[in-house]
Amino acid sequence: MEDLTIRQFNLEQQENQESHETEGFSARTLVVRRGQPFKVSLVLGGSGYDPARHRLVFKMLLGDLYVQIPVKFSRQPAQHQWAAYFQADSLADPQTLTLYLCTPASAPVGTYQLQLHVLSTYQHKIYRVGQFTLLCNPWCKDDSVYLPLESQREEYVKNDFGLLYMGTPNNIASRPWSFDQYETDILEACMSLLQVSPQHKRDWNKDYLSRGDPVYISRVVSAMINCQDDQGVLMGKWSGDYSNGVHPTKWTGSGEILSQWAETNFKPVKYGQCWVFAAVMCTVMRVLGIPCRVVTNFNSAHDTNANLVIEEFYSPMGEKLHHSKDSIWNFHVWVESWMRRQDLGMAYDGWQVVDPTPQEMSAGMFRCGPASVKAVQDKQLSAAYDVPFVYAEMNAEVHTFIVSNNQPFQVDTDTDRVGALICTKSLGTSLPQDITAAYKAQEAPAALDRRSRQGLTVSLNFDRVPMAGEDICFTVMVANMGNTMKTLREHVNAQVKEYSNSPGDTFWEDHKVVQIGPHQTLEIPHQIPLEKCEVTIGENLVNLAVVIEDEESQERVLAHEDFNLASPEIFIQVPNKENVVPQKEHKAQLAFTNTFHVPIGGVLNVSGSGLLENKIQIRVLALQPGKTMQEMISFTPKMAGVKMLHASLMLSNIPTVIRGFKTIRVKTL
Repeated sequence: MEDLTIRQFNLEQQENQESHETEGFSARTLVVRRGQPFKVSLVLGGSGYDPARHRLVFKMLLGDLYVQIPVKFSRQPAQHQWAAYFQADSLADPQTLTLYLCTPASAPVGTYQLQLHVLSTYQHKIYRVGQFTLLCNPWCKDDSVYLPLESQREEYVKNDFGLLYMGTPNNIASRPWSFDQYETDILEACMSLLQVSPQHKRDWNKDYLSRGDPVYISRVVSAMINCQDDQGVLMGKWSGDYSNGVHPTKWTGSGEILSQWAETNFKPVKYGQCWVFAAVMCTVMRVLGIPCRVVTNFNSAHDTNANLVIEEFYSPMGEKLHHSKDSIWNFHVWVESWMRRQDLGMAYDGWQVVDPTPQEMSAGMFRCGPASVKAVQDKQLSAAYDVPFVYAEMNAEVHTFIVSNNQPFQVDTDTDRVGALICTKSLGTSLPQDITAAYKAQEAPAALDRRSRQGLTVSLNFDRVPMAGEDICFTVMVANMGNTMKTLREHVNAQVKEYSNSPGDTFWEDHKVVQIGPHQTLEIPHQIPLEKCEVTIGENLVNLAVVIEDEESQERVLAHEDFNLASPEIFIQVPNKENVVPQKEHKAQLAFTNTFHVPIGGVLNVSGSGLLENKIQIRVLALQPGKTMQEMISFTPKMAGVKMLHASLMLSNIPTVIRGFKTIRVKTL
């Protein structure tokens, strides 16, 4: 009789991926998580399996590294071991076997080849069973990325959409984003990112062995999202001509970017800015099984000389000057990833800042982190990695000067402006969650610096939230704390600016002479007309400043504020939204009213990971002021869960993008 042969292998992909929380991945191979058994079924031929005569050994290969695992009769093994086992009732039919394989909770992430060796007295046969992709496991307590609450795992691992926050602390703009981790070929692109990294090319053996540690993985990914040192995913660009690529504001999801990068043999995709770098990194980390969320730091400092002081300079007319290498971005976006820090100790476990935007080098490469959020809060500047840089981004002081006759005179010190608000999408809702306190230890309020105010105070107040398509109305408030009448010169200046750069030229200014009595508060109204505001439409912000000069003493007081214009919104409604189920066509209605003073046109893009197979594009022609556009689209959900449908209208005659989104709960059948 013919000895034992293996006729058929079954990696039980559907059953395994359901139990491993990987069923959404559109992968050609089995996707499982470490520290958790997965099932393999064998159909036997020949004499059938006899434990007295036959020995089965699985061989798992990662590149040329491998581990050999003999199959044993066992209960589920400890989660720190490589193991293969079957249960006693598996031998009821000698022609079929059901086996379970288990990897350690610290096993390297990667794509493994699986072999089965059949040994007996007279034979040694080797069968190629197939391959599987192994990910980190936030559901496993022994894994260093373990996240205890199911609601957190749903949001920070499984959720394939999110919101990115931009603008200013007083007017937060929410931008919908598709992380797209379940879209076709995205998992393969993320695994390729590890394979083409400099660390892997330099020493593949060391790289594979290090991939069990999420700290190591996050540093590799942080460097590979930008292309400064390697075949990274994105090329950054913050100003100038974007015509040979895609303007960063036009991206709506990670899938297009990662797919283009992989399909072009790893040529960097043009172009990214901080939120694009962060959102793509969030996708890669979630694919790899490392919990991740996108975080925005409003008024983020780039302290070039590491003295924790940012210096800003204004002219006597209120124009901001380019006199400093230091800068404050109106917002900066990075990610936090959840992991244990065995290199630092338990106190620094939890959320870690990882920033893929290329700003400064870390150990010779453009990357940042993982910096423990708790270490930042505790000001543990010696803790790895890059804690001092992250600390400065939210804790630097701002010293403001007015420059007159080439002499700078300090008029203000602000200890609260930098890191004014740090937020991320909250669990299960579309609202921002304020996480500033996790970064910044609570301190007593700083005393207001009045050294140069000469009894005057000044502030800026907006009559209403500045909106695109409207005049900008604001009031300058001046208070005379002294005992004498004063004659004041008021100089108001508005400059357009990009969020990451110093302002450009002045586009509007106003000058007045006013008188103010002792202990009087004066309100000076201003209006920037719509035709002057058109340069600010789009992703730009405005640096608005007022200088109040005492004619007699020539002392000056300054107030300034950066602000963004709120955009109109695309409204999305889903009829019968309580009964949305997978594999069935549903409808959504999109509506947008033109609030601009001119007709508009452009292209409406509608996308939704897990809802639409391909992006829908609709051309909008000459929508008149005050008129409403309505469109009905169809979508068919792939799977149950909370999904997001989002729309963006890219205007052709006004440099802006109008957005809207709707979360949809897809029920199980």
